[in-house]
Amino acid sequence: MAERILSISGLRGILGDGLDPEYVTRFAASLGTIVNGGTVVLSRDGRSTGEMLRHAVLSGLMATGCRVLDLGIASTPTCGVMVTALGAAGGLQLTASHNPIEWNGLKPFSHRGSVFDKETGERLLGVINGTPAYRSWSKLGSCEVVADPNGEHQKRVFKLVDVAAIRARKFKVILDCNRGSGSRLGPQLLRDLGCEVVVMGGIPDGQFEHPAEPLRDNLGTLMAAVTAHCADAGFAQDPDADRLAIVDNSGRYIGEELTLALAVDHVLSRQKGPVVVNGSTSRVTADLAAKYGSPFHRSHVGEANVVSKMLEVNALIGGEGNGGVIEPQVGFVRDSFVSMAYVLDGLVQRRTPLAAWVDSLPKYTIVKDKIHCPRDRVDQACAALRTAFGTATATEGDGLRLDWPDRWVQVRASNTEPIIRVIAEAPGDGKAKSLCAEAVALASKAVE
Repeated sequence: MAERILSISGLRGILGDGLDPEYVTRFAASLGTIVNGGTVVLSRDGRSTGEMLRHAVLSGLMATGCRVLDLGIASTPTCGVMVTALGAAGGLQLTASHNPIEWNGLKPFSHRGSVFDKETGERLLGVINGTPAYRSWSKLGSCEVVADPNGEHQKRVFKLVDVAAIRARKFKVILDCNRGSGSRLGPQLLRDLGCEVVVMGGIPDGQFEHPAEPLRDNLGTLMAAVTAHCADAGFAQDPDADRLAIVDNSGRYIGEELTLALAVDHVLSRQKGPVVVNGSTSRVTADLAAKYGSPFHRSHVGEANVVSKMLEVNALIGGEGNGGVIEPQVGFVRDSFVSMAYVLDGLVQRRTPLAAWVDSLPKYTIVKDKIHCPRDRVDQACAALRTAFGTATATEGDGLRLDWPDRWVQVRASNTEPIIRVIAEAPGDGKAKSLCAEAVALASKAVE
């Protein structure tokens, strides 16, 4: 069972090695219990194992009296949108996000259409470890298929931008869906914005055409396609389409970190308001908030923590440096479709190519790495780094973050994989890579 990861954020595991139908049914029945047999929106990404999990989940939800509104294959942010649009008590997305093809998982949503906060997540864990409230034969739930799960989502996104002005520009865009659920809304949304769209991996069957995480090493084909088609931008979604990486018009991978920065730059140029990011996100967003005179806040890593902080400070926009923009006007979920729309709207406003806009942002290099590590040995890695980097200002509570005047490094356990993530940022490639490499070496030695 080492490959099954259960947390307040949900469940992930490898099919046949910890993620079995019986446990999935119990998880779903526990969700049905805490929503008291209410209405639950259900959707899944395109993974081939999703249909099997769907049946196990339906059994658990219906056995606890839930009315299930099934979206079929849909993105994670679409699930969140539809929870609020349909007035549901909760939602459940079947996805393992960026994990490899053999993985799948369950991501629950609250009535707000957001991931569970700590209190709700702990309630769910308590029921999983206890006894779900199964109903009698006469009080079982039901399942209905939702005919158009994407229309409301696109409608909310379009309210954010000048649709007519974007259409007038007739952008050419390459969209890499990587055979994920983003292909259900992404191509249509871009075409409805007047774009000429070249779609890569447009069949949502989960047979990824490259490794699932939208990192530079995995997006060579997209970068080449942007250059070959003389496109204005290249967009790469992860399999459940809550994250977006970007390639500029020169074919340059600008990454996931700058997805949030571009969105923040665009939004704050029109309206001032609080910005929330997590502790692993580039300081570019902090610089932008200062530029526009807007309050800036950091939360612990994790979408639930970002959302909780956004609600606390009534944030205008927020997100995570993994390409996840959270726009409250659409939903409290990371949303690649919001990101694409904001980038196109920003290009209209600035009347400049994407590469020039990117070059106008504050300059830092952020380097991310990871090492395999049992979760019970993470503290040893943190202790080793704190000792080695004694001159840094240490912040604990979310792994360990070490800050200097011009750079920082963080080590923390992943919420979804048995790994330690190591992130370093500094002005210039050399300093950032050196700092990250030193931290990885120290952490690796500590957990051997």
